[in-house]
Amino acid sequence: MSSRIIPVPPFDYVVFGATGDLTRRKLIPALYHRFKDGQFDEQSRIIGVSRSKWTDAQLQEAARASIAEFVAPEDQDAAVIDRFVSTFSYVANDVTDEQHWADLDTALRADPRIIRAFYLAVAPDLFGPICQYLNRKGYYRRDARVVIEKPLGHDLDSSIEINDAVAHIFKEDQVYRIDHYLGKETVQNLLALRFANIMFEPIWNSAHIDHVQITVAESVGAGTRGYYDESGALRDMIQNHMLQLLCLVAMEPPASDDANALRDEKLKVLRSLKPITGPEVGRATVRGQYRGVTADATSVKGYQEELPDDKKGSHTETFVALKAEIENWRWSGVPFYLRTGKRMATRVSEIVIQFRNIPHSIFDHAQGAPRPNRLVIRLQPDEGVKLLMMIKDPGPGGMRLREVPLNLSFAEAFSERTPEAYERLLLDVIRGNQTLFMRRDELEAAWAWVDPIREAWDADREAPQPYSAGTWGPTGAIALIERDGRTWHEDRG
Repeated sequence: MSSRIIPVPPFDYVVFGATGDLTRRKLIPALYHRFKDGQFDEQSRIIGVSRSKWTDAQLQEAARASIAEFVAPEDQDAAVIDRFVSTFSYVANDVTDEQHWADLDTALRADPRIIRAFYLAVAPDLFGPICQYLNRKGYYRRDARVVIEKPLGHDLDSSIEINDAVAHIFKEDQVYRIDHYLGKETVQNLLALRFANIMFEPIWNSAHIDHVQITVAESVGAGTRGYYDESGALRDMIQNHMLQLLCLVAMEPPASDDANALRDEKLKVLRSLKPITGPEVGRATVRGQYRGVTADATSVKGYQEELPDDKKGSHTETFVALKAEIENWRWSGVPFYLRTGKRMATRVSEIVIQFRNIPHSIFDHAQGAPRPNRLVIRLQPDEGVKLLMMIKDPGPGGMRLREVPLNLSFAEAFSERTPEAYERLLLDVIRGNQTLFMRRDELEAAWAWVDPIREAWDADREAPQPYSAGTWGPTGAIALIERDGRTWHEDRG
């Protein structure tokens, strides 16, 4: 069964940072796919803005190159590409130079029926100047939308400062704080799994769930990204992506699928997280940094080797594992183990719901000990949902128990291409649907929980634990979970 394509109204999408890497790798391919599927047409316009002295033709050629590199060959249609790039225009503008701000008048349309959206694919210190530019030039409208990318600060205070700069012009219901993880098909299916099926919600609590694991592992390194050394894994992954996943697992059923109803419940989870402060930071968190390895005539550089000379000796963590606890009735006593890292054994993002043991086994030891059920929600790669359960091993000779998966593979269940996260999120902005975007109070609650961990690490001044590239992180991460009599889920079958 093919998915139903619902067209969006005509729009003017103004992309600040149009010559940047995010636009090239993500935004242009995402918009192309939506155009190709008929979700918008030539009535809409994509307006690039950047400091580079480009022309319309240069931006259109850059769009063609982006599609050639990042869109699968079977999805490239020359006629569609020609029509798509015809919607592109370009305005050269340096928003830091107030005396020479360029006009968008020839690109932006005044028709109130044309939805106006501004995507800020730039550094956060430019959010304020761009919003001021839009207001002073008369391009702000009450029905306009603004999309802002992370990093939204490096702590609570800087996050408040950035959001205040945006809020000086745009109201909260106009602001779309993008987290591409929330646009993933499997993440949204977590909501469907919980709230569109009756079987899981009655057992989605501490009486039946032993613990939850959330892993976001990357096999690539941090490379030479200057941003990463200023951020680290705690700010780059835990504070936003992984806490959002935790919220979707742990939240109470919202009253409806209204954006604010859902975000209200996520906020309650964030405010229920037990603070990790003082000596507890050393017991409940582990930070690591990958080291290089040489094997079979190939070598992988360590994090320190990738840094420029002036950054050598950096204590930036490339791995974090921690134990979080939610202090409410549903989750009391159920630990949430989170881990994320660069240069790990494989690329995988998944959520594991580990159920409790059965209270009493009627089977003797020779028949096999029943293992507790596990629900594994794979976000990437090979998106799907797998329920591990016990059955009888087929064949004569008595009862022998065996663990097998009930496996829902999205690739096998749905024949059509699964849209990338940015495809959904970019057009959710046009639809005015904020469900998959973070609200300001969510963001600030997440920073308020993360900041004491970072402050304790900074005060400790201890270097992150080393781990070899291509492994599952430092030994401290294993000890973190095994102290509780549990182990990390690493079955990749």
